[in-house]
Amino acid sequence: MAQFEGFPKTCIPYLKQLAKNNNREWFNDNKQRYEDCVRNPAMAFIAAMAPQLPALSPHFRAVAKKMGGSLMRVYRDTRFAGDKTPFKTNVGIHFRHELGKDVHAPGFYVHIEPGDCFLGAGIWHPEAPVLNGIREFIIDNPNAWKKATQAAAFSKDWALIGDTLVRPPRGIDPAHELLVDLKRKDFIACMNFDEARISQPGFVKFVMGNYQRASALVSYLCMAVDVPY
Repeated sequence: MAQFEGFPKTCIPYLKQLAKNNNREWFNDNKQRYEDCVRNPAMAFIAAMAPQLPALSPHFRAVAKKMGGSLMRVYRDTRFAGDKTPFKTNVGIHFRHELGKDVHAPGFYVHIEPGDCFLGAGIWHPEAPVLNGIREFIIDNPNAWKKATQAAAFSKDWALIGDTLVRPPRGIDPAHELLVDLKRKDFIACMNFDEARISQPGFVKFVMGNYQRASALVSYLCMAVDVPY
């Protein structure tokens, strides 16, 4: 596999064109461009991240393979979607916990999309038992939560996002000091970055440096769901 020196500058223009021509005929006619602009560079990036992730934790995996690896499929699941366009117009890369089988496990994430590039860290859409366990863990360990989410190195660029309840969860004090966080349905943080960064040779270093700033959050969530960090 080729050494990773950044995504090609053709990546973002290709994604823009895919968004304008989101149909199977155009995609098939431009399949080699997808390989050259997106999939092959993404595989090289994932391979370059594999020896770096242990600096964060030995329990997260960078898997550079076309099916079942860290690169998310380009094909959309349209079975229950109002939008029937067949292809994703972004690049999604998820470095999952070794014990996680899907996107709902603790992990680190890279999202590449024209005008909307960001890094992610945490747990997206945890199932109800896991979600309740995280809330209980925050109630029992509030100081460590505040330290993980309010530290200057984290909060400078990272922000907690995602779905939230309108009312307090059942059984939780409406006056709790961390009610905003206890109402969350996602425990994920994101930080945006300029799309030009993906083409720079230092992209791996950039990603790892910012994951390090979010590592306390992911470590906390791993403890909350009882998996090692």
